[in-house]
Amino acid sequence: MKRRGLESAYTRRKYRTKSKEINNSHVLNLLDRQFNGHERLAAVVSDLTYVRVGAKWQYICILLDLHNREIIGYSSGAHKDAALVHSAFASVRINLTHIQMFHTDRGSEFDNSLIDGLLDTFNINRSLSLKGCPYDNAVAEATFKLIKTEFINRRSFEYPEQLAIELADYIHWFNNIRIHGALNYRSPIEFRQLSLSFLCN
Repeated sequence: MKRRGLESAYTRRKYRTKSKEINNSHVLNLLDRQFNGHERLAAVVSDLTYVRVGAKWQYICILLDLHNREIIGYSSGAHKDAALVHSAFASVRINLTHIQMFHTDRGSEFDNSLIDGLLDTFNINRSLSLKGCPYDNAVAEATFKLIKTEFINRRSFEYPEQLAIELADYIHWFNNIRIHGALNYRSPIEFRQLSLSFLCN
């Protein structure tokens, strides 16, 4: 292939991502890879990813409850920053004081007075992955792999408004219809309702 000037479409780098600034905060990794067995809203994890929209990049942020893998908050926008994370929190339809822990990697978008103020206001404990260790936020990483496979890579987005509308539809499907192996092949909403029913009994 090299001799004939051919190059694999699967290994060719189409673009170069920017180096990610590291959050050097001394916040501990309270979650410590304990991804299962949590009560509702005991641990919420988050991450961001990029999406091609027209000729530009847009970004998606999600907030995921480890109790039932439900996406409880999300946002999309033109900038990968703390405002995008803040918008995801603003979309949550429950009282934020019920969230006990917020865990992320050490991306600079999570290291901001805007986010610190939000967490302080609602008394949410902070947890950070170790430096350069994606396994510490494995569930958020795996969820975005699903989102890219099932949603981003299967569609073409022309406008930010189109992305926002179709993202809302996908997340509704993800929470209410899509079954998850980690939830004994139930949807996140069904798993949550069964958990509440069990507690009531």
